[in-house]
Formats: sequence, C-alpha cells, structure tokens
Amino acid sequence: MKYVIGIDLGTQSMKGLLVNSEGKIIAEAVSAHDPSYPNPGWAEQYVPDWIESLKKVIHKLLSDSGIDPADVGTIGLDSQVDGAVPIDKEGNVLMNAPIWLDRRAEAQCRSIEEKISSDRVFSLTGLNLDSSHVAPKLLWIKEIHPEVFEKSVNILLPGSYIVHWLTGESYVDYSNASSSMLYNVSNKCWDDEMAEAVGIDPKIMGTIGAADDIAGTLTSKAAAELGLTKKTKVIIGCGDEHAACVGAGAMKPGMVCDITGTAEPVAGVSDKPVFDNLGHLVETHSHADRRWWLIENPGFVSGGSTRWFCDTIIHGCYDDMNVMASGAPIGSDGVIFLPCMSGAMTPRWNGNARGTFVGLSLSHTLSHLSRSVFEGIAFGLRDNIDRFEEIGLDCSQILVIGGGTKSPLWCQIKADCLGRTLTCVKNSEGAAIGAAMLAGVAEGFFENLDEAAEKMVELGNTYVPDLKKKSAYDDAYGAYRDAYDALEPFFDKTYKGK
Repeated sequence: MKYVIGIDLGTQSMKGLLVNSEGKIIAEAVSAHDPSYPNPGWAEQYVPDWIESLKKVIHKLLSDSGIDPADVGTIGLDSQVDGAVPIDKEGNVLMNAPIWLDRRAEAQCRSIEEKISSDRVFSLTGLNLDSSHVAPKLLWIKEIHPEVFEKSVNILLPGSYIVHWLTGESYVDYSNASSSMLYNVSNKCWDDEMAEAVGIDPKIMGTIGAADDIAGTLTSKAAAELGLTKKTKVIIGCGDEHAACVGAGAMKPGMVCDITGTAEPVAGVSDKPVFDNLGHLVETHSHADRRWWLIENPGFVSGGSTRWFCDTIIHGCYDDMNVMASGAPIGSDGVIFLPCMSGAMTPRWNGNARGTFVGLSLSHTLSHLSRSVFEGIAFGLRDNIDRFEEIGLDCSQILVIGGGTKSPLWCQIKADCLGRTLTCVKNSEGAAIGAAMLAGVAEGFFENLDEAAEKMVELGNTYVPDLKKKSAYDDAYGAYRDAYDALEPFFDKTYKGK
C-alpha cells in the first residue's frame, strides 16, 4: 500500500500527517519552532529550524506507523506565505528569513509607490502595497544587504525553500505567487509592469506551477536525512491558508473559510477574480485548487494574540483564558482590544497600527481583558464578512478551521457577533490535511480535489447565533470601529516607519 505525507510549515510549528490511499490518517506528528523579533516591527526565522522540524516530523511519522519508507509515494507541502529565503548556488541560506509578520520594509513600500500607484498595484496584483508582502522584502534585501542579494541564485518563499531542499528544484505555485506583489492575479503569471516598478525579476522566486504538480523527487541527501527513498515525489505545494481552504472542503463559490491559526485569514471562493474597490480590505489571490480564486484578507494576528495574552498577561494556558472570558459580559464592560499586534489587516490595512486595549478602569479584571481579546478578533472577522457581501461575494456557508475550533466560547461569540451559523471542521489541522489531499491527487489516490474532500473532510460542531444578543454585539462592534478610527492617526504619527 502506498502512502502520502502532508506537511504544514507554520509560523510556530511544523505539522505532518501520514495518509493512506483511502484518505485515512495513519499517524500525526508536530515539531515546534518559534520566530524571533530582533527589532520592533521585525519577525524572522532561523531557516535551519524548519529543516530540523521536517526531519523530526517525518521520522516520527515513520516510527509511529512502522510502514516501509519505500511506500511513501508523495510528499505534499503547504507553508506560511510572504517570507523570503535567499539561497546561493549550493542552496545555502544566506540570512534569517523575514516572515509574513515582518514590517521592516515600510520604506521600500514608499519607494515603490513613487514609481507605481497603490491603486495600480491593486488592479494588477489584487494586493495592497504593503510591507507584509514579498516584493518589498526582496527590495529591502537588495538595498540593505546588497552582498546577500548579489550572491542569491534564488530568494524563495518558505514552502519553495523546503521543496528546494527536498528536490533541488525551485518552484512556486499560483497561490503563493499571488501573495508576492509581482504576479498578475487575473492572468496567473509574473507581471512585467510590477517587475519593472520594483526593480526585481520575479523569476528569482522560481518557476510558477500548480500546487499539485510534481516538483521532483527526493535528492540522495534529503532521502538519507529523512529516512525515505529517492523515489518519493514532492509536489510544488501552496500557501497555508490556501491549503486550509482545501482541507476544509472550501472549493466551491459561496463558501467562506475562517482559518484560525497564528493569523486569521478569511477567504471566500470565487469563480473569477473579484476586486475590493471599496477600500482594499480584502485581496484577490489564486486558490490552491487551480479552478478558483480566493478573495481574502490574508490574516490579522489572531492565535498569535491569544498566545501572547496567555504567555504575557495571564501566565496561563488557553483553557485558563477561556474560563476567564466566560465570566465577562458581551462587550467586556467597555474594554476593547484591537488585534493589531503586527500592524493592522483590519478594519483597514496599516503597518503602523499596534495592538491596543482601550477603556480600562479599576473595576476591570482579567476576565474582561480575556473576553475583549476574543471579541476583538471576532470583530475583525465581521469586518471581512461584511466587505465580502458589499462587493457581491456569496457567503452562503461559513466554515471555521484551525485551533480556534477548540474553543466553543470563541466560536459562539463569532456566530453571535455575525448573526450567522458557523460550521467547524472536525480536524483542526486543516492545512496539513489540505497538503495531504493535494499529494493524494498527485499520487493518484483521488481523481481530483472534490473526491479527496469527500474522503478526507469531516465537519464537526455547528454554532447557531443567538439573535437576541445581536444588538449588544452591534454596539460593541461599533465601539471597536470607533476606537480604531480614533487611534489610527496616533499610530501613524507615533509608529510610522518603526
């Protein structure tokens, strides 16, 4: 019997699933690797940590399952998007990788805008001219570390780097390319006008292909270090939120996927590129399923905010936070949390924004603060769902996937705030499942992703809104929007360029 492996390269860990030809999960593994934050607004990772995590995960999958390594047919991969890994001709990594959380390239965004307007960037790429994306990071490397740029044969996105380490080949799929700001999202190709404006050849990120296309087979070195054979194939893979949509079965127009990880991408499936010309809150990306596009907000800091709160404020675990939050009323008695811990992705994009508690008084407790964090993130979800509808996107079905599904309180807050029914995906490791589904299609286990979803996607709890609470949530949401509007000028004055 043949097997496939699905690998999810996240910000804080790598997760892996071993899956058989029937779509059944045989073994699971995880290995942690945290980012570092060397300067305000910076977030980077030591790239060899990813390889160590990959080895640990695959070795554990093999040892726990006891299968013959020769029976692993294909490895599927998804990864955090918007990172940059410079490598030389031998494949050596030349510096720590700025990741999606990183905002060091604010000045480079301003210099790009001197050559091409932000509106033109949006019309070509579907993206905001924002330092979270790849192109400004590439320009930062070119300007600040020219010696690194000159030595770089490729500057790869995180998933592309793992594929290169595995196969020696340099590829990037449509979904990852669509977050680079050098890609024409309507025509699904590198964009010459953007390349000229930024002054960087996008081919430095690799050759574009579909997520389930085969990039190559394992090199002798990779096979030996992983305990696999050189016959194992590797697909090009895709971005993590794109894989999560696959893993949730969100592969038809009318479906929206709320992906609760370190960040919280909110993505709606469309059969054509749709552009948010009302304010660029949501962007236009390619789906991992080559038939579709994803209209999405790439993700405000969600799970990252709850982890920071648990580690820094309550010095407790996620369960403690849930218990505390359940003791506070709707609206947290006036405490408002803005989930802008690495700039704002909602209600407007702003790299200068910072995470903020507003409305504290001596009567407030950790229960109020805990609930306000959950509510602030729920308000961010509402920002995006409201915008989807305003631009004509069908939001008939809202699926929730990821770690946030483990909190019934948080899921109910979201349902009540939206006034909509939410359905959770049973397995919270949706991105890894999506990666395994893509590998299964490439291996021939499934004819297509629709068949893969029938075999591998299982829905869990459904949360029906209590409409009697909607008015109170509307008031709290209005206060959240007012707080952001009032503080944005302060953010721009105080943290611009920092």
